[in-house]
Amino acid sequence: MPELPEVETTRRGLAALLTDRFIVGWTIRNPNLRWPVQLPAQLRGGRICGVRRRAKYLIVEVIGASHAAAVGERGALIMHLGMSGNLRVLPVETAPGKHDHLDIVLSGALLLRLNDPRRFGSVHWQADPVEEHWLLRKLGPEPLSTEFSGAYLKARARRRRVAVKNFIMDGQIVAGVGNIYASEALFLAGIRPTTRAGRVTLLGYERLVAAIRQVLEQAIALGGTTLRDFVDQDGNPGYFKQSLNVYGRDGLPCPRCATPLKGVRTGQRATVFCPKCQSAQSFSGRRC
Repeated sequence: MPELPEVETTRRGLAALLTDRFIVGWTIRNPNLRWPVQLPAQLRGGRICGVRRRAKYLIVEVIGASHAAAVGERGALIMHLGMSGNLRVLPVETAPGKHDHLDIVLSGALLLRLNDPRRFGSVHWQADPVEEHWLLRKLGPEPLSTEFSGAYLKARARRRRVAVKNFIMDGQIVAGVGNIYASEALFLAGIRPTTRAGRVTLLGYERLVAAIRQVLEQAIALGGTTLRDFVDQDGNPGYFKQSLNVYGRDGLPCPRCATPLKGVRTGQRATVFCPKCQSAQSFSGRRC
């Protein structure tokens, strides 16, 4: 599944290509994604004024055109790439493929195409205030924002028995920290992923917040700024080519201490950690 850095890479590419273009129309070939796709008439003629991200959602901001909606009426397309979706900006005459479910036709003879083989993605229209949409209104702070801090996590974790990895992957706690980067951040912070969230100290959470920011910022920096960086030659979503410390490395030596890494499952997710660097006492915030 595309995670926050992959979505941010897509956002940057889309922002450069879509901003100030007008929506001419659209073709919905298959409305049956995770939820049915329904686009309102007032979207036609609207001007795209920006593309931002909230958690793993892309928010394409639109100002209504005078002939299609109230002058200055604002709203947004809220788009999620699901498990395997991708968005590409293509010439308008590009023939659709098997899993190309939605085209949004743009000024300048371009279109925005959603390809989603597994159909777990979603597209919604929401008038302002966009954050009131049911998919967004309960999300926690962004992990790169000033609201996200060790003190915030410590307060939210009080008396929580859930594993700390599951805790930081809860979108209502912090928005957009997925499996790969949660595993990597916990390794950098020296915290065992199975530790109960309520047992991690303030110092431990301060280190974890710093580690989450570090791994996300590094991944975003490696992601580039165009859509081409995110899709391979077949149009399938790609992932950053980076050196991961623990994710997917069960049984291999720890890059820090050479102890064999151990794989477990937390919340139905594969989790790998170092038994030494992320010791059972790691909730105290100490590092080996």
